[in-house]
Amino acid sequence: MPSRNVVLPTFPTPPVDYDPRYFAEVVRAFSLYLQQQQNPGEGRATNIVLTVLPDNDQGLEPGALFHRDGIVHVTLSNIAALGGISGTGSVGSVTVSTP
Repeated sequence: MPSRNVVLPTFPTPPVDYDPRYFAEVVRAFSLYLQQQQNPGEGRATNIVLTVLPDNDQGLEPGALFHRDGIVHVTLSNIAALGGISGTGSVGSVTVSTP
């Protein structure tokens, strides 16, 4: 069953003799078909299993899925969700005196 609502192109009936218009029509139909196949379109699924999801969004395109602590997230272009973010720092020293 198709996962997208696209109308497949129709291919013309070939003529007895070579006809450049027929050939152009076949090329047009194949071009349209290839365009439809490369367009992701909308998706719908009853059951889905996602395996080997990355645990951060490093290198993923916007809209790609990753998981963190068992929760599936969607990669956004304006929010980073890198793995292993941590930091430490210190500034000078503090002395506390009590009377």
